[in-house]
Amino acid sequence: MYRAKQFFGALTANFNDHAVQDAARFLTPTQRDLFQRMAPNDKRHSVQVCETLRQIGADDPDLLAAALLHDVGKALGHIWLWQRTCIVLLQRWAPGLLSKLSSCSSVNEAPWWRRGFVINHIHPEVGARWAADAGSSPTVVALIRRHQEPVRTIGCDEDRLMVTLQWADGVN
Repeated sequence: MYRAKQFFGALTANFNDHAVQDAARFLTPTQRDLFQRMAPNDKRHSVQVCETLRQIGADDPDLLAAALLHDVGKALGHIWLWQRTCIVLLQRWAPGLLSKLSSCSSVNEAPWWRRGFVINHIHPEVGARWAADAGSSPTVVALIRRHQEPVRTIGCDEDRLMVTLQWADGVN
């Protein structure tokens, strides 16, 4: 049910400008420029992740900035809705096949129909690099870079923030 809601939300990815403006206060001007590169459905998702965090009382500025920018690397290219659907299904049912579809030395070297898979795979590293170039804190950069990696143990504040970000990302 959750994934169906997410799918139809992506089809109708319009959200009010007030929510974006409210969330953008957690970003610097250069980070806002990064945020504006994102596709409308990725912006909507990121704002929802940020709002979810705020609803549970999260107020760490690095966490909220990372929530808004965690998927910015997807702006590297277009990920078609059918590819997003396949990615979700393959993550659950055939991760090995997803890994094969996602592996390529560069997006441009991938056949057109695999580019979305490759972008999805590399977007955390690309987004982290862009965030660093935009002057984001080391914590924001690390959260973006690691947002799809499992947290094995919670050994530091960054790990706690990561678990919280991943939870909010997962429910949105």
